[in-house]
Amino acid sequence: MAWDTEGTRRRLREAALVEFAARGFDGTTVAAIAARAGVNKERLYSYFGDKKALWDLVLSTELERLAAAVDLAGVGLDDVGEFAGTTYDYHAAHPELSRLLQWEGLQGGPTARATARTTHYREKVARFAAAQRDGVLDDGISPAHLVFVLIALAAWWQTVPQLAEMITDAGPDDRRERAARRRSVVEAAKRLASPVARPGGQAPQSRTTS
Repeated sequence: MAWDTEGTRRRLREAALVEFAARGFDGTTVAAIAARAGVNKERLYSYFGDKKALWDLVLSTELERLAAAVDLAGVGLDDVGEFAGTTYDYHAAHPELSRLLQWEGLQGGPTARATARTTHYREKVARFAAAQRDGVLDDGISPAHLVFVLIALAAWWQTVPQLAEMITDAGPDDRRERAARRRSVVEAAKRLASPVARPGGQAPQSRTTS
C-alpha cells in the first residue's frame, strides 16, 4: 500500500499547531507531536528536518492564512475599520494564532520568517503614511504605531480572553457579545484613524485610496 505522504505531513502540521499553541516551542516535544498525529516521529524528521523548522513552518503558515483572509482594500476610514474588524474575526476563529505569537515573544531568539513578515507590515505602514499625507487619516500618530495599535485592538480579545470575560461578563462563545466586540473594534479603529478637525473648519472628508 502506498504511503500517504501529503496526508501524513498534514496530520503532523495540524498536530504541531495544537501542541505548539498549548505549550510553546520549548514545552513541546517531537514525540508529543508525532503521538497526536499518530505517526512515527522519524517521519517528522524526514519531512520537516527538526522541531525548529516545523515551528517556523507552522507559525508562518498561520500568518500567511491571516494575510490571505484579512485584506486592506483601501485606506479610507471604512477600510481601516473593516481591516480591524476582519482581523478580529480571524483571531476569534483561530485563537491558536495569538497563542503562537505570545510564545514566540516569550521564548526570544530569531523570529520566524522575519524578512517576509517585516515586508508585509511595512507595506501597510507605507500606505497609511501616504494616506496621512493626503489628509485621509489622522497624522497625529505614527503610521507604524497606527498599524500596531489596530492589530492589537483587534487581536487582544483573544490574547487575554480571561480579562475580556472579567470586564464584559461574557465568554468568547457568546455570539451576541462577540458581535458587539467586533462592532466596538470597528468603531474604535475608525475613530482612532479619523483626521482631527482643523481650526476654523471641519475634518477632511474620508476617501478610499487603493
